[in-house]
Amino acid sequence: MARSPYGNYGHAILTAGALRDPGRVALTYCGERRFTYDELNRIVNRRAHALLAAGITPGQRVAALLNETLHVAELYLAQAKIGAVTAALNPYWPADTLRAVVEHSRCTAFVYDATVERAVAEIRPSLPGVTTWIKVGGRGADAVDLDALATAASEDEPPIEGGYDDPLALYYTSGTTGLPKAVVHTHASSLATAQIWLDVPRGPDAVFGTGAIIWGIGFPAIVGPALYAGMRLVLEQDWGPANFLRVVPRERVTHVSQIPSFYAALLGSAEHEGVDLSSLRVIMLGGEPLTAGMLERVKRRLPDAAVYSYYGQTEAPYTCMGRVDDGSTPLGSSGRARTGNAVRVTGPSGERVVDEVGEINLAGPHAMTGYDGLPDRTAEVLRGGWYVGGDLGTVSADGVLRVLGRREDSILKGGVWTQPVAVEEAASALDGVAEAGAVGVPAHVEGQDAAEQEILLAVVPRGGHTLDASKLALALADALPPHQRPDRVVVADELPHSQDASGGPGKLLRRELHRLLES
Repeated sequence: MARSPYGNYGHAILTAGALRDPGRVALTYCGERRFTYDELNRIVNRRAHALLAAGITPGQRVAALLNETLHVAELYLAQAKIGAVTAALNPYWPADTLRAVVEHSRCTAFVYDATVERAVAEIRPSLPGVTTWIKVGGRGADAVDLDALATAASEDEPPIEGGYDDPLALYYTSGTTGLPKAVVHTHASSLATAQIWLDVPRGPDAVFGTGAIIWGIGFPAIVGPALYAGMRLVLEQDWGPANFLRVVPRERVTHVSQIPSFYAALLGSAEHEGVDLSSLRVIMLGGEPLTAGMLERVKRRLPDAAVYSYYGQTEAPYTCMGRVDDGSTPLGSSGRARTGNAVRVTGPSGERVVDEVGEINLAGPHAMTGYDGLPDRTAEVLRGGWYVGGDLGTVSADGVLRVLGRREDSILKGGVWTQPVAVEEAASALDGVAEAGAVGVPAHVEGQDAAEQEILLAVVPRGGHTLDASKLALALADALPPHQRPDRVVVADELPHSQDASGGPGKLLRRELHRLLES
């Protein structure tokens, strides 16, 4: 019996919306272009036929280096429909990383846009395994002109290939150590991720806003869920604080998904004052801890927005979520496993523990099938149907997950383990503190355990405030137990963050705090 086309990611995400409500606006791009579900589907169909004409076949691995968000949306969906496997490359990687990832992922075709043409020219001579080069957004030297093929292509549905447990894409880990690992997601796992908004309120006029982070796992975690839920997707190239303040009132954005550091930057200056942000109804925050001080600042500025915490990884996106501003989920927690997913915490012997610190286990149809080409590493993290990625946490008796952080980030002081977030939350609650970062360093105290550490704390003042390190240290000595009290406090202009493709700050780089604090 023939498989249903609704097992294909592109068909279920986009074609279904075009059949259900063809005239509804699906996507706006940089405030300049608008597409209904029917129009976007026809464009994607033309792209799909053009890819087939260029020689792309079902199951073929196609490296995609795309920086324009509209191209990402069109090409990822088109490749999904025809059953090609997208290797979702990060346009911010250096040339050596791009070259190594494409080679390791065994891609035989490469699609790119004009914004990355220089990078492509640099890596192309050393990738003999790539036999088909395709450019979107203009003609390229010795490359197939996809736009020209799409102009003459049919708008009808292409032959639907791939679906269910077939590989859909390779999404890459951050690669903080070594080469980024290729995480294999299937059509089925990506469709399970697309159901995020089933657990979050949305109205008939819901509008999801985002920026360039949609390449990689951001695509099935942001674009897919918005289109699957029939929302209007607002795509921007820049989603930093300045453009956020322009786009939200212009497009009446209702839903966003960010990291808490974004709001430290947004609310740390006076530029947001007077800007109409009243359309915001749901703010999803994850990737790093949300402190009580930051939540209070967000709610004071956006009182009508429901604030949710979430937790997941590239290997299992958005596994848990919960609303934190109304008390239904304790602050500092990431909520319960969403519909169809599961979470547990296990002790050293793999036994399930409750209200005890252990390793976080995630499970559900949204989880990866493994790391491409790394069977040993896959076996380490996929254990009996669970993904165990190295994060520590606790789960309460009623299923609420509290993430404590990475094992390697834990600080041992006074014989007691603690997580940096406990120190950072206390510091962020002090008057005038915009952001805080804590890290453990060797104590080098004679007679103590060699693993013993001291706590170094860096703080950034809010706009218009000045901070005194000694006074902060005294205040924290009163507020924290001995094993969490900072041994040194430094006031800094800013803290080191990873680069966020959306234009805003990324995750706090605690390893880089060592240099800041030792300078």
